[in-house]
Amino acid sequence: MAKGLHLLGAVTLGTATALLDLVFLLPALPFTRRGAVREAARRLAVLEARRLRLDPAVLGLDAVRADGRELCYLAARAPVGLLGGLVTALLGVGGGVAGALAWSWGRGRPFDGMLPTAPLLAYAALGGTVLLFLNLSGLVGVHALERRLAQRMLGPDPTEALRRRITELAESRAGVLLAVDAERRRIERDLHDGLQQRLVALSMLAGRARRGRPELLTQIHEQAQQALGELREVAWRVYPSGLDALGLADALAGVAERADIPVKVVCELPARPPAAVETVSYFVVSEAVTNAVKHARATAVTVEVREHGSMVVVRVRDDGAGGADPAGGGLSGLARRVAALDGRFTVDSPAGGPTTITAELPCA
Repeated sequence: MAKGLHLLGAVTLGTATALLDLVFLLPALPFTRRGAVREAARRLAVLEARRLRLDPAVLGLDAVRADGRELCYLAARAPVGLLGGLVTALLGVGGGVAGALAWSWGRGRPFDGMLPTAPLLAYAALGGTVLLFLNLSGLVGVHALERRLAQRMLGPDPTEALRRRITELAESRAGVLLAVDAERRRIERDLHDGLQQRLVALSMLAGRARRGRPELLTQIHEQAQQALGELREVAWRVYPSGLDALGLADALAGVAERADIPVKVVCELPARPPAAVETVSYFVVSEAVTNAVKHARATAVTVEVREHGSMVVVRVRDDGAGGADPAGGGLSGLARRVAALDGRFTVDSPAGGPTTITAELPCA
């Protein structure tokens, strides 16, 4: 019902905007090469795109482009808009006749000299149903034609769209390689500066214990436990082994347990997403929580993972100081990971906080 009313409203509004387009086009025809005229046409085309629930940016209706296509589009869609007005008017006339017929016959009065009889009632019901179906089909057809016309005349050229897609894939591939290299360097630093130094200290303590210092065995044991903990942490940062076996919810619960601040995790997915989506979702949450603890001085973090249509939406919000730089090493690496799956990655971090990191990942 709501969709039907929206469709009727869109077609009706399209009739009014078609008249507006004609009022604009007729005096503007001699001046189509002027920038101001093209800019006005672009603004009208943006309104039409929004009426049809099309993204103006996807159609290329940005502020830097007004190349004359918009004028051609307005001229082409004006007849379609007027056709929509005719269909809407017929629907209104039909509804009015049906209402008058029901009012007269319901009170036992003749309508146009005709009294209600069984054959006449059947004829009116059948004829009205067929006409209503045709009229509603006309509304759907006009709306679909308007959308198709806008996409065809305002959208990018197929060759240009393919070229843009190739460029996006090339940039995404380069970003993935950069992210992998950055992660390798970070792992190397963790191993060299942390675990390796601890193992060297452990070896020295063991040597001293062998030379008659048995009281050092307690320190050796503590150092060994700390080394194992650091090794386990590095391994989880390379790839969480529990992700495959336990799933995303349990893996994120592990992130919350290892954090130094309270982390609330809400993971509501009707089914397990693809492995690549789970992996990227995990690293988005892990990196965001690490940043909140180390850099934002946050005291609490909330993690939400939900399915929205064909997308898995990961949202991490902390109460820290804000001011996170999306171009920073960690966040830019996450952005490249998300882009590799054709996802969207946004960072909202005003000065003073809070910081919200959102990743939208296609799971189809």
